[in-house]
Amino acid sequence: MDRTEELKAKIRALKEKLSVTVVAHFYQRDEVFEMGDITGDSLELARRTQADDSEFVVFCGVGFMGESVKVLSPEKRVVMPKIACCAMARMIDSLYFDESVQAMEAAGIPKAEILPITYINSSAAVKAKVGQMGGMVCTSSNAKKIIETALKEGKKILFVPDRCLGQNIANMMGLASAVIGIDENLGEADIICYDGFCSVHQLFTVDDIRFYRKKYPGILIAVHPECDPAIVSEADFTGSTSQLIKYIADLPEEQKVAVGTEFNLVNRLRSKNTYVLSSTKPECPTMNETTLEDLYATLKAIDDGEPINEIHVDDETRVWAKTALERMMAL
Repeated sequence: MDRTEELKAKIRALKEKLSVTVVAHFYQRDEVFEMGDITGDSLELARRTQADDSEFVVFCGVGFMGESVKVLSPEKRVVMPKIACCAMARMIDSLYFDESVQAMEAAGIPKAEILPITYINSSAAVKAKVGQMGGMVCTSSNAKKIIETALKEGKKILFVPDRCLGQNIANMMGLASAVIGIDENLGEADIICYDGFCSVHQLFTVDDIRFYRKKYPGILIAVHPECDPAIVSEADFTGSTSQLIKYIADLPEEQKVAVGTEFNLVNRLRSKNTYVLSSTKPECPTMNETTLEDLYATLKAIDDGEPINEIHVDDETRVWAKTALERMMAL
């Protein structure tokens, strides 16, 4: 038995022995993803673990995802094989959020007329700031619905941290957007975006799309809305991780499709006629930090009575972050 199969066997044995549920995000390495009892995108994972009755949630993903589980299910013990940090989530913190509000105020927008929305790819501290200002969380699949609802309040939307998702939704809705620190017309925009982005989804270019269209006439291009607006405008389909999976699963097997999102997910979609929309392997470095060795070590630590990498969120942060999450879920 090679080392990989040996570790898998040990992990399965510990899962049988312990009161644990292993949760794995779509972007995890194949061998780690295979060990997941619950798999999906970030919000789906947080919601499904709410109904799980295991004492421990072992979350294979990045830090903000583990925090979301703890915020929604504070009674659970949440541990992570690696507390890897999403690069986008690290681009904004409480201070940068406050500075973004101040930039809008400096542009003549009173704080009382600002309604913040944070992409789920953000820390619990940022979600709490948003919750305190009456705002809510969104995901890539429901961002349009959340923004449509928010705009009914007649306020300016502060969208953090992903400028691309905010701009793409604005374009879909025929709204004006602006980016703090880049555009000067903040007061004229409906959606004002923080200047954050996903480094993986920035790898895709218009040249990549044109290369595939030339090489494979009739090919479809499907991309994630974290891609640059120039990419989204030339794609045949734009959708969240779950939406991309469904879209591609519903295509005829002979239909070629090039996909603009994280490599591990694309690689698992289907065995043929699916291409990665990049000349560079679009692999998320932080999602790929978690290994089978890490997962085994985490389960072994629980078995030894000394859990490692446990996620904690202070009460005030948890209450306001949960408020922002629950406002989204209510819709």
